Amino acid sequence: MKELGDLTHLFVCTFLFYLSNCMVFPAITDVTLEALCPGEDQCSLAIYLTGLQRAIIGLGALVVTPLVGNLSDKFGRKALLCIPVTSAIAPTVILAYSRSTVYFYAAYVFQIFAGIFCEGSMECLSLAYVADKVGERRRTSYFGALSGIGTAGIVFGTIAARFLDTSSIFQVSAVLKVITAIHLKAFLPDSDAGVAVSEESARPLCSSSSNSETAPTLLAFRTIPSFSDMANLLTSSATLSRVAIITFFFCLGESGLLAALLEPSPSYASKTYQLLFY
Repeated sequence: MKELGDLTHLFVCTFLFYLSNCMVFPAITDVTLEALCPGEDQCSLAIYLTGLQRAIIGLGALVVTPLVGNLSDKFGRKALLCIPVTSAIAPTVILAYSRSTVYFYAAYVFQIFAGIFCEGSMECLSLAYVADKVGERRRTSYFGALSGIGTAGIVFGTIAARFLDTSSIFQVSAVLKVITAIHLKAFLPDSDAGVAVSEESARPLCSSSSNSETAPTLLAFRTIPSFSDMANLLTSSATLSRVAIITFFFCLGESGLLAALLEPSPSYASKTYQLLFY
């Protein structure tokens, strides 16, 4: 029960984060069409801009997520969790103020930067925080609880959008995001700087079935990981490589579908490989 008490504030922040983010999903399609192609039933520009935004966010997250994870080992999980939580506020505040074409483009640009830091980083850092607080044998249960709370936030956010008009959706979402940031800063205890970077040996990624087999190990990054470091990490384990391939193709299809629907893409599949890392 001690672990549950330590993680209560993280669970609250996770629920509010996904609640406030997913609340705007049902309304964003109408807002996009109204800003880019008012009075028209179809809008190819909206599909193009949405796809471009998803591509930039995906490439940016590919670079930023390992960097954020590496910095969290040095500065602590709480300090780095503040980045995705606070960066998500600006685009919602802009659309809460006005949804005209000019303000839509401003929110579009801010959403790219917010997405780069939110896509994957929030989940990775939350899982790492749980791993810091909970013993190895009980982590799976708490990982499941964290995922369930995040999913509950998505569900309640979608339901809440049904009872609010468009302007109120963005206003309520902006307020909830500010509350999330304040709660995170004020109440979430740090996790004692996470994994010790002074460890001399890397932990085995999986146990070996026999003495003759060498278990693959996770590489211990002492500096900012490069692309070659990440490639070596993925190739260090056949299991990790297979999960990465499955995740890639799953996200490829999911992101393409959601881009055509003009909806942001919550990174459900990223949980698959984040559990392996943490």
